[in-house]
Amino acid sequence: MKVTHAGRQITVEVTPDGDGLVSHAGSALLAGVAGKTGLTRALSRVLGVVRQRRGHHDPGRVITDLAVMLADGGDCLADLQAVRDQAPLFGQVASSSTAFGLVDAIASDPDGLARLRTAHARARSRAWKLAGAPSELTIDLDATLIGSHSEKEGAAGNFKGGYGFHPMLAYADETGEALGGELRPGNAGANTAADQIAVAGQALEQIPAEHIEQIELLLRSTPPGRHTSCWTGRGRAGSATRWAMTSVTQYAPRSSKQAITTGSRHLTKTAVSGATGRSSRSPNSSTSPGGRRARA
Repeated sequence: MKVTHAGRQITVEVTPDGDGLVSHAGSALLAGVAGKTGLTRALSRVLGVVRQRRGHHDPGRVITDLAVMLADGGDCLADLQAVRDQAPLFGQVASSSTAFGLVDAIASDPDGLARLRTAHARARSRAWKLAGAPSELTIDLDATLIGSHSEKEGAAGNFKGGYGFHPMLAYADETGEALGGELRPGNAGANTAADQIAVAGQALEQIPAEHIEQIELLLRSTPPGRHTSCWTGRGRAGSATRWAMTSVTQYAPRSSKQAITTGSRHLTKTAVSGATGRSSRSPNSSTSPGGRRARA
């Protein structure tokens, strides 16, 4: 296995025993994928504007190393030390304080997360070009509880008696890709329509424009929410939901009207009822020219 990182190429032999063994060797593959798909380069480009000073470490590399650290089991900035200790695999890795400074700069920038999503979308387009795009895509919307053992910013008690966060996430079922997410306090609702719509919009923005018209889309949430169901009626995705759709604006809460306007431009105007298997159409919308039927 050849590993190229920071301009250095070394050969790594995978063996269960012997001399000169290196731990975390499999993590180097993640850094290699980030480079191959252009993710590191895209991150460097979009994060150039939030870079506080021209230091030695490239911001795209820092974020990539943090992602590798998390995938390798780390859960805090201090765990970056495990990556830093493997210089033959990863090259020079930023200190924890440097990584914190970049994370803080991204968090302080109103467009920081949007910049990261832009980089992800560019890399996904490249990855699908190399590996092939799926013909159908099921986007799972779900909230999950994350415990916190101290009073972190934004943490709150949850309905199970725990304490921490309750993020809303969107994953592609067929490919396992993370497409969107919103960090929320522990007391946030599991089926808040505005949050589901916002995250669904993020997920749809991640689908490469050159593939959006060919892929059959399905938005799936459990249990389904009628506001989210009505939102799907404005676009190209089916919704695995039991709610029949009558009017898109009738059920739409005020907080989600902006999301309905901006997040649905990539969808056809067809909805599917997962409970009955029958197609439900909003009387205020019709299937767009060339639109494809979503599956249940």
